[in-house]
Amino acid sequence: MAMIQNDWLDALKPEFVKPYYKKLFQFVSEEYNTRQVFPPSDDIFNAFHFTPLSQVKVVIIGQDPYHDVGQAHGLCFSVKPGVEIPPSLVNIYKELEDDLGCYIPNNGYLTKWAKQGVLMLNTVLTVRAHMANSHRGKGWEEFTDAAIRALNEQDRPIVFILWGKPAQMKESMLNNPKHLILKAPHPSPLSAYRGFFGSKPFSKTNQFLKQNGYDPIDWQIENI
Repeated sequence: MAMIQNDWLDALKPEFVKPYYKKLFQFVSEEYNTRQVFPPSDDIFNAFHFTPLSQVKVVIIGQDPYHDVGQAHGLCFSVKPGVEIPPSLVNIYKELEDDLGCYIPNNGYLTKWAKQGVLMLNTVLTVRAHMANSHRGKGWEEFTDAAIRALNEQDRPIVFILWGKPAQMKESMLNNPKHLILKAPHPSPLSAYRGFFGSKPFSKTNQFLKQNGYDPIDWQIENI
């Protein structure tokens, strides 16, 4: 695992010495040594690497990484260039087109968002190949909850985008009145038509950021 080096380290350092994290580290190390696991081990903490705590303006919470070969690279909903765009991200792009008029790009590589202050955090950071949720309940949730608590404590406005019930279960941790919480069904094909489409999270986010004196996010992912 490529260790966290930026200002997230101070916020998360207490977790690394807790008993749950030692067990988690042992479990994940054994999995990488004996199984095919995603994302690549150096990409596990990419959400933190790409978006330092002091620069977070928006938080998108996902579940666990994509579990097919070549997809996951440490940012929720994002896939590497050249990889087919997954169905949930197809629907995110459809909503983005309807909401802000962005064209639908030919790739699902969302690092542009991360570099502008959009923390793209899965609640579980690793997964066994072709086995969704296979690393659930091993300790990652406690670690990412610590990150969410650190975000909640930031003394500046942050937008939390909670898609689907697992993400919305984190709402109880978000009690800072400076923040904006946007909730909608998950963008997966199973639930997108129950209220994800038409929820306008991108324009609502940018309106809130501008009202609070921050630059809006340029949500357009360009063609490669």
